[in-house]
Amino acid sequence: MKNKILTAISTIMLFVPWTILPLRSFDWALESPVAEIMIYSYAAFMIFSGIFSILAYTKGKVKSKLMQVCVVINSIYAVGAIAILCMTIPGFVNG
Repeated sequence: MKNKILTAISTIMLFVPWTILPLRSFDWALESPVAEIMIYSYAAFMIFSGIFSILAYTKGKVKSKLMQVCVVINSIYAVGAIAILCMTIPGFVNG
């Protein structure tokens, strides 16, 4: 039962980052403070989902094929989110 729950959570986490696309179609989402908050929030979620999937696969011993797919995709999301955050560091340093 625990394996199915962890797999379901990881599977749902695959689709959450794509919800930014419909949100970005609104004018309010493109304005300065909201846009940064949304990007940082989604980046933090993607990093969390990558860590969660890796830990569920290794420590939770969930070794199904679907979980392997979730680990790969969520890890790619996490690496992309880390890259996005690293690109914003010069903006924080320079003011």
